[in-house]
Amino acid sequence: MAYKTTFKPKNIEKYVGDYTKIKCRSLWERNVCRFCDENKNIKKWSFEEIVIPYINPLDKKMHNYYPDFLIKFFDGKQEKTWMIEVKPKKQTILKENASKKEKITWIINQEKWKSAKSYCEKNKMEFKILTEKEIFSNGNS
Repeated sequence: MAYKTTFKPKNIEKYVGDYTKIKCRSLWERNVCRFCDENKNIKKWSFEEIVIPYINPLDKKMHNYYPDFLIKFFDGKQEKTWMIEVKPKKQTILKENASKKEKITWIINQEKWKSAKSYCEKNKMEFKILTEKEIFSNGNS
């Protein structure tokens, strides 16, 4: 059974959108929610509140992509905004021996991320993909 839980921020004034509708589908997303809520350098954040249209290259139809996070933070020098997608590392690369399902997921993700990068460029943001490596890094790598 898939993991799903509601996250309730402690610092609701930092959340942009309806904080009662934060539904995490993984512990990784929940960890990032907690980090955003508790980190003093993060000024504003949201979870799946932005909609980015993209054309699925397989069915040639318009679909909506809801990136996981939008985070506005101060990096010590300036304010920045990042759009973040949380994904397992295995979904960010295409292996030679990938199954048909893995290939389809990779193809669709590439199109979603291309649309997200374009949106970010137009809106002076950066698009980042966080995998288990970044989420669970202890700062030594």
